[in-house]
Amino acid sequence: MTAKNPQILVADDDDVIRLSFEKLFEKEGVPAIIVADGKSALKALSERQFRLAFVDLMMPEMNGMDVLRVIREEYPQTRVIIITGFGTINNAVEAMKFGAADFIQKPFTPEQIRELLKKYLQPQPDPDKQKKQLQFVRDGQVESIIGVSPAMAEIYDLVLKVAPTDSTVLITGETGTGKELIAKAIHYNSQRSDKPFLTVDCCSLVETLFESELFGHVKGSFTGATATKHGSFELANGGTFFFDEIGNISLNIQAKILRAIQEKEIKRVGDTETIKVDVRVIAATNKDLRKAVEEGSFREDLFYRLSVIPIHIPSLRERKEDILPLAEHFLALYNQKRKKNLIGFADEVIDLFHHYNWPGNVRELENVIERAVVIEDDRNITLSSLPSHIRALRKDKIAGDSSEIKSLDELEKEHILEVLDRTNWNRSKTARILGIDRKTLYDKLKRYSIKKPD
Repeated sequence: MTAKNPQILVADDDDVIRLSFEKLFEKEGVPAIIVADGKSALKALSERQFRLAFVDLMMPEMNGMDVLRVIREEYPQTRVIIITGFGTINNAVEAMKFGAADFIQKPFTPEQIRELLKKYLQPQPDPDKQKKQLQFVRDGQVESIIGVSPAMAEIYDLVLKVAPTDSTVLITGETGTGKELIAKAIHYNSQRSDKPFLTVDCCSLVETLFESELFGHVKGSFTGATATKHGSFELANGGTFFFDEIGNISLNIQAKILRAIQEKEIKRVGDTETIKVDVRVIAATNKDLRKAVEEGSFREDLFYRLSVIPIHIPSLRERKEDILPLAEHFLALYNQKRKKNLIGFADEVIDLFHHYNWPGNVRELENVIERAVVIEDDRNITLSSLPSHIRALRKDKIAGDSSEIKSLDELEKEHILEVLDRTNWNRSKTARILGIDRKTLYDKLKRYSIKKPD
């Protein structure tokens, strides 16, 4: 028996036992793969992840104990339930000493299997939960940042270390990686969490209104100023002020922001008096501010004032292990919002998600999942509910000989090597041409084991 997005593996050489499992799982609507021997079980494990495995203790060629040892060593996320016959209870107990979660004796009833499913498919407490997600409470609601990659684990640790301080933070990363969410995590894990968190989108305000929006103005200071207005800095007093895409502001405004950060005071447009403010500043950008400093479009002193604590969020294509956990998170979210009950993703969808480049990063993934939840009629997210430009990637894969198709990683490595060759291995120039910062380039060089030839 095969199924979409299987969570359970069964290995038993008894035809009757396999048929019993198959009928029960079909009735319960539980995805499962059922095989007849240990070698087939290990092959299935090498191709996909399972939460639970029922393994017969007595099988020819490779018995259940041998399968258990491999699973415990190579697939520790899979919990094993040993199936034992009459006279082998002692062996089952021995198997539990080697890491089996439980055992069940033949003949068993459907109700016994249901109880085991209920027991072992329930979400288990994760002793290292903080490494897999970062949570914060906003307006009484718990919000989570999802990601299981080592890069995200490092970001979680850094956020929790910097949150209690008043240090300025500069968050960098491509559009859609979740920079504002990281800024909120810092604020709501800090001692300022009960104070305002205000955001200004530096892309949306025109130059003539920017200063008034930030610092306020007094009545009559310019045409249309019919009343005194409090600026965002003043309204954020005691809390956190977040500059989204700060790389887009003019040098004139940069100078005034620098003064506000250094002196902890502001002056409304048209006023002569200064106002003291206690505001923590967090900024974010998808631009290379070091390059902007070199080009003269961003103040060097402001750059260093902002980047006391730099946090870089890698693109989604650089942390592919986060794609499925994020997709599952968004599936649960939009199941609830749209009152749907989709249970997972078809295997070909998961495969496509890992091959797609995700130029819009996490934001694009969320939009794709929301769309799929709305239009999907199956129990799982299928290819038919994905946008056409993503489905086209699968057609391209099928159209040619798979042995000739290169992965995105292979293409990226070749492109980096080509640019390095053209720049005579000037890493700074290579990073600028690629549109990434030097740290990201160094990370890629390390990841792809790229070294300058002797």
